[in-house]
Amino acid sequence: MIRAILLALAALLVATPATADRIKDLGGFQGIRSNQLTGYGVVVGLPGTGDDNLEYTVQSVKAVASRFGLQLPPNANPGMKNAAVVMITAELPPFAKPGQRIDITVASMGKAKSLRGGSLVLTPLLGADGQTYAMAQGNLAVGGLGAEGADGSKIVVNVPSTGRIPEGATVERAVATGFEDTPFLTYNLARADFTTAQNVAAAINRRFGLGTAQATDAVSVAVRAPVGADVRATLMSQIENLAVETAEPPAKVIVNARTGTVVINSAVRLGAAAVTHGKLTVRIDENQRVSQPAPFSGGQTALENRSNVSVEEEKKPMFLLSPGPKLADVVKAVNAIGASPADLVAILEALKEAGALKAELVVL
Repeated sequence: MIRAILLALAALLVATPATADRIKDLGGFQGIRSNQLTGYGVVVGLPGTGDDNLEYTVQSVKAVASRFGLQLPPNANPGMKNAAVVMITAELPPFAKPGQRIDITVASMGKAKSLRGGSLVLTPLLGADGQTYAMAQGNLAVGGLGAEGADGSKIVVNVPSTGRIPEGATVERAVATGFEDTPFLTYNLARADFTTAQNVAAAINRRFGLGTAQATDAVSVAVRAPVGADVRATLMSQIENLAVETAEPPAKVIVNARTGTVVINSAVRLGAAAVTHGKLTVRIDENQRVSQPAPFSGGQTALENRSNVSVEEEKKPMFLLSPGPKLADVVKAVNAIGASPADLVAILEALKEAGALKAELVVL
């Protein structure tokens, strides 16, 4: 297993040169992002799987009824098995305009066993500033299901207390991005790297003239642009499709200790080191023997336990790891040791502590 993984990595990553990528694949312009929306609402029409008289469910249903001029008595406590209070979440895409529709996720807050068959009552969706940006309503699509027998036995498939409504919300307010009148357009890399930031600025300057862009840090590149949404939209489109040489990533070895998965990137280097790898096995065999007394001796038949304890130590000679300038050398050295995924984690940690592994070791 581990040998196949490492050989596949070697084939993909040995002597990987710097590659040219589109700028749009490395990050995005500041302010052009999605926004999170949340709302609190009521789902009705459930087939007896609702919250069942939770106090805040009763209050929520009374508040919904009051919108239509219906005032329930203060001491009224209607059955709530067909209703449930829920939280609604959604992502508002950048440049979303009023009238466009977005998907929403609905999740139960109370004791509702399932939202299958329910319908969400009209609910406002709020942004972080407390303003209403969308209105949500519709019939839920629930992937999970649950069933319960009279004797208390039950079965649940997936999560029936969460559902989605495709295009269940209508955008009511657009989010101002401000990109059309800011002093600079700021491009942010998804992964901080000074070399890549400088390369992005250089590619923009080659295309639009010296001084158009400058890297302000390892993430951001400031771009001078004329004021105006139409002009800047055209400029941003051209910038996104420029090809730029990305820097080689930092050397990293990622190890998932639970699954034994090891990922090594092409920047990893291995210094000289000597490694021995063995395994100690302690084996205990328990056997029982029937002890039969001699005739007329007055003894009793009994079971006698016999234990056989043995220790086996697999002996392997010390293996010399030569300095490796390429990923292929690292893979070859690890395969020569013949370590299992669990033992490989310990060996990599020891090499890191000894200073022979020229990479950051990340254990998940």
